[in-house]
Formats: sequence, C-alpha cells, structure tokens
Amino acid sequence: MRLFGRRHHVEPEVAGEAAARAAVTVAPAEPVEPDLEAAAFFDVDNTMMRGASIYHFARGLATRGMFTTSDLLKFAVGQAVFRLRGSENPEHIAVARETALAFVAGAKVDDVVRLGEEIYDEVMADRIWGGTRALAQSHLDAGQRVWLVTATPVELARVIAQRLGLTGALGTVAETGNGVYTGRLVGDLLHGPAKAEAVRALARREGLDLTRCTAYSDSANDLPMLSLVGHAVAINPDSELREHARKHDWPVRDFRTGRKATMTALPIAAGVGAIAGGVAAGIALRRHYRRV
Repeated sequence: MRLFGRRHHVEPEVAGEAAARAAVTVAPAEPVEPDLEAAAFFDVDNTMMRGASIYHFARGLATRGMFTTSDLLKFAVGQAVFRLRGSENPEHIAVARETALAFVAGAKVDDVVRLGEEIYDEVMADRIWGGTRALAQSHLDAGQRVWLVTATPVELARVIAQRLGLTGALGTVAETGNGVYTGRLVGDLLHGPAKAEAVRALARREGLDLTRCTAYSDSANDLPMLSLVGHAVAINPDSELREHARKHDWPVRDFRTGRKATMTALPIAAGVGAIAGGVAAGIALRRHYRRV
C-alpha cells in the first residue's frame, strides 16, 4: 500500500470532499431569521472541548471493561513521546492512521454511535468550554449555521454537534459496508489542509460566502482552515498560533485558567492524542467483537 508520494497531495482534497458529503444539517431548535451566506466552523479538541474527544471516547470504553487502563496508559505515553519528539508530520500521521483503522475493521457503525452518545453524556459534556459554547451560540442566534470540523470520526463528531445543538459536523470519514467499518478511510484524516478542503467543499454545497464566515481553533495545524475564511479566531492557542494571530491581528480568546491550562497543554491532549486514542478505542472495539 502506497502511503506517501503523490497520494499525499491528493488525499486532503478527497478527505475534504468526503467530509462535506457526509455532513448532515440539523434544523435549529428555534426559528431565527437565517443568514444563509455566513457560517462558523469550530475545531473540537482543545477548542470546543478540553482534551482530545477520541481519547475521552477511549476512556469511556475502558470504564466499560472493553480494555484495561494499562492499555490506555500505554497508548497515552506512546503518543506523548511521539509528540515530544516533534514527529507530528503527515507521514507519521499516515502510518498511525493505517494502524488505527486496521483495529476498527469489523466494528458496527450503530454500536459506535450508541457508545458515543453514552460516553459523551458521561465523560465529555463536562469538558465543553463554556466560553467557546457561548461563541457558537452567538452565531446560531444570528441565524448562522455552526459546524464542527475535526479529525475525530464523523459519527462521534455528529454526536457532539447534536448534543450541543449545532448545525452539524465535518469529521474523518471511515469507509463502511453493510453498516460495518471496513478498516479503510475515504481520503485521509480530516487534519490540517484536509479541514480547509472540507470547509471549501461545504461552502460550495451550501452557497456560503467564505469571506463572511468565521473559524475557530487552538492549533497552528488549522492555519489552512483559519486562513480560508474572512474571520479567524484563536481559542486557547498553542504558541505558534498565538504568534500568528498576533501578527495578523486575529482575536485571541483563552478560556484556560490555572490547572486547566496546564492540563490542556500536556501532549496527551494535543493533536496526535486523537490518533493514540483512536488506536486504543480500536483495540477495545476489536476485543469486544471477538467476545460476541
């Protein structure tokens, strides 16, 4: 299987198109005068939620006995070393992606969605940043649509969006057949340039004017998405994004205080943490399906 070379340049666009096709719009709970040309796009991990959503999902699986806490710790430590070595680059991410997908092959989509709903309510709901949620609500109150844009699997991303009352979610799309994951992706992880491609594809589909749209993120990895819209906002930014925001006069909002800021900054909650959590979750699901 060829992971690199020309495929590396094509996959973000494929992933973006797949994410846009998988996006499902949810009608707002209370009708407001719609602003059909403007929308807001929110990253999830450390922007909307403290830590990595897929890691929290893996933790929820651990509490259900689907794998041990030592398994979770092993993957957490492994990704921390991975992050500290500065190895978050497309080639390493691609390898980690293929490993994670091999584990989830055979899992039922309905089961993942059900578990995602349960674990969101138990583990993730209390980790939503109130300040970021308020920003999202301000866009909804203005009649604008609000989308999550995340490397998290689209099924879990949809659960988060639905629980928050948002319009929908753009997430990583895993290939399925007969309601079961095949172990392959449609395109690539929705990460970096792929997020921008997804937003661009959704804008074409929905008739959005990107110059009137707003994007929010904590990470310099999302600069392609942030630079695509007319209004970019750094939320709980890493050092690189904070510096970029300063140079470009982008607003910066930091909702971290004291211990929360320290914990959020740990490598375990950073970008590759989602991949490590995905591997751990995949192992848990694989063990589960071996038992049933």
